[in-house]
Amino acid sequence: MKKMIRMLVLGATFAAGFAVRGAVTDESVALAQSRSRVFELRTYTAADGRLDALHARFREHILSFFQKHGMTNVVYFKPMDAPLSQTTLVYLLSHESRDAAAKSWAAFRDDPDWKKLSAETGPLASKVESVFVVPTDYSPMK
Repeated sequence: MKKMIRMLVLGATFAAGFAVRGAVTDESVALAQSRSRVFELRTYTAADGRLDALHARFREHILSFFQKHGMTNVVYFKPMDAPLSQTTLVYLLSHESRDAAAKSWAAFRDDPDWKKLSAETGPLASKVESVFVVPTDYSPMK
């Protein structure tokens, strides 16, 4: 119980530090990230009838695979309106650099557990798009 209370206090202190930093420096809390990172915006179009399976694969496996291989999971989206809501998954990853992203993706593709999962579930996406982006100079998140 004491350990749980300590963890809660530590978490609250950490969050308060970010909030105070934003107030004191007049800088958004989102700016606390390293400025050297690059982001990768990925869009998956699910194969016919496979969107739920695609979401399940990400929910149950992929996020941990990405983390294991040095990718930072930032956010995952599903469109609200048809027809994209019935076929599309959009997400954002963060990498230390383009070079680091290439190395992470290579390690992910070579991961024996990923190969096994992929073979068991088969292809779930009919199209994958990837765009590397960096924040603009006026972006609240850097």
